[in-house]
Amino acid sequence: MSSSADRFFQRLWYDRQRRWLSWLMLPAAGLFGLVVALRREAYRCGLLRSHRLARPVIVIGNLTVGGTGKTPFTIWLAQALQSRGVRVGIVLRGYGGRSAHWPREVADDGAWEEVGDEAVLLARRTGAIVVAGPDRVAAAQHAIERGAHIVLSDDGLQHYRLARDLEIVVIDARRGLGNGYLLPAGPLREPQRRLSRADLIVLMHRAGERPQSRAEGTRPAGGPQISPAIRADAYLVDAVCIATGERRALTAFRGAPVHALAGIGHPQAFFRALAACRLDVLPHALPDHAPIERADIDFTDGYPVLMTEKDAVKCTSIADRRHWAVRMDIDLEEQSARIVSTILDQVVGP
Repeated sequence: MSSSADRFFQRLWYDRQRRWLSWLMLPAAGLFGLVVALRREAYRCGLLRSHRLARPVIVIGNLTVGGTGKTPFTIWLAQALQSRGVRVGIVLRGYGGRSAHWPREVADDGAWEEVGDEAVLLARRTGAIVVAGPDRVAAAQHAIERGAHIVLSDDGLQHYRLARDLEIVVIDARRGLGNGYLLPAGPLREPQRRLSRADLIVLMHRAGERPQSRAEGTRPAGGPQISPAIRADAYLVDAVCIATGERRALTAFRGAPVHALAGIGHPQAFFRALAACRLDVLPHALPDHAPIERADIDFTDGYPVLMTEKDAVKCTSIADRRHWAVRMDIDLEEQSARIVSTILDQVVGP
């Protein structure tokens, strides 16, 4: 989707003053909902088959299109499992990858053009067995053959061919479920009632720096209280120079403008987080998964260029000392961490 089309739909889905325009698309949303319902019923009654594998499968997904913090939570969950001594496999579609064969195992220095930017990012951040491919069943089976004790399916909520032992849905706490309509009238891939079948719902709050105090945070913007739900906080840690590996605190960039580049599902969240760190941000939004060329990051004013880790994956060969990848981490308060730990006990044992 182009940047202009993306901005149009974001305003359509999340701006209440434009709800009347969404109503014009309700017939198309009704048709989309019928297709979704028929597909799910086909899996329920056995016309389409779900494949259960020899190892547990945890799906991390979202109900809406666009960024919710799903991939950072997948990284956090993989690291939490690894701290238990569990060998983790992560499977994902490999969106944008042009590999001639699938499934494809992903190295931390792999070619993002072949397997997609998110796949390389997950490999770099987790050290897990990462396998990309449109067929999640084949990808998960490959990860198990490579020694995975458990499989995390990133963005796999609607991929019903792969049977799952646990479903985790991540929701952007600020934007919630938008206007509550199905595509294309709204941002929903499935009806809101789909949340009742999830094992855990994560309300993702985004901040600049690591939060010191929290509200309850289990109610999305404009939506009802959701149960079972936990609060997770995504925050920016520091910046790493893509060309040299130098690490700097974000406070080092205060006092002068910085260019901020984001080709993710919700780029404004990245810009707001940088602004919350008291940086003077010059924003540059790109479509999600967009390829990045030298012209996209080469600004003549000499100001630093800060970008998401996912975008930095695509800039390794074209970046210089001005270009920095901003790391994002996830933090759970004690009660939320206990809830996740209890759920994991049920899947992989204590």
